[in-house]
Amino acid sequence: MANTVVITGANRGIGLSFAKLYKKFGYEVYALCRQSSSELHTLGVKVIEGVDVADEKAAALVKEKLEGVAINLLINNAGILRNENLGEVDYESIKSQFEVNALGPLRITEALMDQLTPAKDGLARIAMITSRMGSIADNTSGGRYGYRMSKAALNIASVSLAHDLKDKNIVLGIFHPGLVATDMIGGYGDISPDEAAERLDKRIYAVKKENSGSFWHSNGEILPW
Repeated sequence: MANTVVITGANRGIGLSFAKLYKKFGYEVYALCRQSSSELHTLGVKVIEGVDVADEKAAALVKEKLEGVAINLLINNAGILRNENLGEVDYESIKSQFEVNALGPLRITEALMDQLTPAKDGLARIAMITSRMGSIADNTSGGRYGYRMSKAALNIASVSLAHDLKDKNIVLGIFHPGLVATDMIGGYGDISPDEAAERLDKRIYAVKKENSGSFWHSNGEILPW
């Protein structure tokens, strides 16, 4: 029986690349997004539209649409990036990033945790796509208040989830994909979304009970908090 993966923010960027990769691997792919894209529809995966992870109703919608589905891998990929400069901080912008980047992944994980089902290796997996910009030790340039704060919040929530879910044979990895050439950062970067997805897949399956909750770069480096 094929493994099942659920991916948020799957209509473009790294999320779309995840959908392509796991479809190629023979997974049953559930692609969640606010609005689909032509590229996503051509993949032949199961698309669930109308999923805005910042919306409190998203949890109920996802639970309804995925009722009865045994999920081996959940990838919380949806995220947004805004910019705030000191002296002209937009606090609504910061709040929106918290809703999507920090509360959204927690909301979706809590909604689906009872459906997370161990695969052949005896483990179910959660991948949190974060950023090294959420690392306090790695912040050497300042700025980006909402993005940094929301990703730091996601990171600490993920560690709590790793502890709380370990006894259920569910492990969790926290992953910085690298500087990826996506629309979110204007299309520039060191690697393509497809390359990022392939590297992240290796990191996802390197997570075991003993290192659940670790903070990884997609290149295999353990990142500082």
